[in-house]
Amino acid sequence: MGFLVHGSNGPIARFRRRLFPGRNSLARGSDRFEALVLKLAILAALLAVPVAAAVGSANHDRQVAEAATDAAGRQAATAYLLQAAPIRIVDSESVGTDDSTTQATWTDSRGARHTGGVLATPGSPAGSPVPIWTDARGDLTAAPKTASTAVFDSVLVGLWLWFAVVAGLVLLYRAVRLVLDRRRAAAWARAWAVYPRSGSWP
Repeated sequence: MGFLVHGSNGPIARFRRRLFPGRNSLARGSDRFEALVLKLAILAALLAVPVAAAVGSANHDRQVAEAATDAAGRQAATAYLLQAAPIRIVDSESVGTDDSTTQATWTDSRGARHTGGVLATPGSPAGSPVPIWTDARGDLTAAPKTASTAVFDSVLVGLWLWFAVVAGLVLLYRAVRLVLDRRRAAAWARAWAVYPRSGSWP
C-alpha cells in the first residue's frame, strides 16, 4: 500500500508529474498546457479561501444584527398546559418522544391572557410549565437567533461557498483534460496510421 502511494507509479507521483511535466523530456505541449490549467485551478482554490472567509464574516455580522433585532422584539415567557399533552404511539412496542402541540395559556407583559397551541413533551400533565417566546403583542413567536447560531450559519456559508468554487474548478479542469485527451488520442492514431509496419516479424 505504501509503495502504491509513495512509489513512482503511486497517485502522488503521478500527480507530481502531471503538475510539473517540464521535468520529463517526453512531455508534450498539451501536457504543459494541462499543467498550467491545474496550477491555476489550485491557485484559484487557495485564493478562494480568504474570499469565502470574508463572505462568512459578513454573513456573521448580518446575522448578529438580525439576532439583536429579534431579541429586542421578543421576550421569554412561560405557558401552562390546559390539558395533558397526548402520547404519540409510534408502534405497538414503543412510545414517541417528539413534542406535540397542546393547548396552553400564558400572560404577556401587560397582564393580558392568551391561549394557543404550544409544543409540549408528550405525556406532560395539565398545568405543566412550557417555556415559550412571545412578540410585542404577546402572541407566540419563534425563539430569536443566538450568537452560536450566527457563528454556525456563517461558517456553513463560507464552507459551502468554498466547496462550490472548488467543485467548479474541478469540473473546469476535467473538461480541459477531456478535450486534451481526445486530441492526444487523435494524434496517436494519426502517428500510428503513418508508422511503417511490416507484415511479419523477422
